[in-house]
Amino acid sequence: MKAHTISTLIPEQELKERIAQIAGQISSDYAGGKVKLLCVLKGGVFFACELAKLITVPVTIDFMQISSYGSGTMSSKKAVIRKEPDDVLEGQNVIVVEDIVDTGYTLAALKEYLESKKPESVKTCVLLDKPDRREADVCADYRGFEIPNVFVVGFGLDYDGQYRNLPYVGALDFDGITA
Repeated sequence: MKAHTISTLIPEQELKERIAQIAGQISSDYAGGKVKLLCVLKGGVFFACELAKLITVPVTIDFMQISSYGSGTMSSKKAVIRKEPDDVLEGQNVIVVEDIVDTGYTLAALKEYLESKKPESVKTCVLLDKPDRREADVCADYRGFEIPNVFVVGFGLDYDGQYRNLPYVGALDFDGITA
């Protein structure tokens, strides 16, 4: 692992406040109904858990794993499903909960996959949006923060398996060169 430093990009309190706002919007949008959160592992788990605690309509949660990253900092541009949801999605109001959308390849592949499962509806909810890196034509329905083109860690996001446990989102800097 290269030498690096981490600087705070989004403090813990800002994360909590924005997640509460998103949960409020989801609760309002699905008033009288119920939702299934489909958490994209591993990075989305911190966000999904905090979000689920604050949603006021009946909510269930399931998990899947899809990735276009290996152990580096660059997208492979090919999304691979590593774990499918355990539950049936047909007829469900599904909200995909993802840590970050940057190139958009993962989210685009995920939406295509989910359409084949015949849910009642599919919405996407991302904590972080990095539009400067977008290559696929996707846009999240619920979005936490728009961030610049920097490599981020914390609150579920990692660099080679490390830093997921940071309570804030930080920018990773390699000897003065932000990834």
